Amino acid sequence: MSSEGYCAIVTGSASGLGAATAAMLAKPGARIVVNYSNSRKEAEATAELCRKQGAEVVVVQGDVSRDEDCRRIVAAAAPWGRLDALVNNAGTTKHVAHDKLDELSAEDFQRIYAVNTIGPFQMLRAARSLLEAGAKAAGKPAAVVNVSSVAGISGTGSSIAYAASKGALNTMTLSLARAMAPAIRVNTVCPGYIDTPWFTKGRGEAGAKLVRDSVVAKVPLKVASTAEDIAQLVCFLATPLSGNMTGEVVRMDAGMHLIQ
Repeated sequence: MSSEGYCAIVTGSASGLGAATAAMLAKPGARIVVNYSNSRKEAEATAELCRKQGAEVVVVQGDVSRDEDCRRIVAAAAPWGRLDALVNNAGTTKHVAHDKLDELSAEDFQRIYAVNTIGPFQMLRAARSLLEAGAKAAGKPAAVVNVSSVAGISGTGSSIAYAASKGALNTMTLSLARAMAPAIRVNTVCPGYIDTPWFTKGRGEAGAKLVRDSVVAKVPLKVASTAEDIAQLVCFLATPLSGNMTGEVVRMDAGMHLIQ
C-alpha cells in the first residue's frame, strides 16, 4: 500500500501497542499524530522512530476522557485537511480481583469507562469531518480501529470494570459501523495477552513473568504475543487492505479462547 498522503491519529501511542502501531504506519509520505496523556518522553521517542521512517509527525498531549482534549488532538491533523485512519488505542484499568467487589468503586468505573468507552466515541465524533474528507479524497472509506480486549468478550481481565468497558466498546463498534457507513469503516481488535509494560505496571516484574509464563503454557500456539504482533492486525484494519470490512470485532489471542 502506498503511504503517500496517508494521515492517521493513534491515541495512547507513547508506548506498547500504540507505539508499535504508529511506527508500523509511519512510511515515507505518511503523516501521524502521536498522542500521549502523561508519558511525553516516551511519546517523543515514538515520534522520532516514525520520523526516521520518513513520516511527518505531530505529538499532542491529551486525555481522551476529556472532550476538549479529543478536539485538540484532532485539531493537530486539521492542517492536513483529511484523515485516513483513527486508531483508538488509549486505555486504562485498575487491577482488582473479580471477587473483591469492595475494592472497585463507582469512581473507578467512571474513570475506566471515560477513557475506554467514552474516549473512542469522543475521538470519532471530533474526527468525523476529517475522516469523511479523507474518504472523499481517497475514493474509499476512511478507517476507525478501536482497541478492545478479549476481556470484553469473556468477562475476564484486570477487573470487572475493565471487562465491562471493553464489552461496551465492542457493542458501540457495531452501532458506529452502521451509523458512519459508507464513508467511515469502524472495526475493533480484541487482543489477548500482550507482552508489554502494561502487566508490569499492574503486577510488578515477578507478577508479570508469572502471567507471561502461564499464558505461553496454556495457549495452543505456545506464544506470548508482542505489541508488534497485534499492531499488524490493527494496521491491516486501518488501511485499505481491509477496505470491505466494517463492524467486525476481531479476536487475536494465540488461541486462548479454544481452551475449555
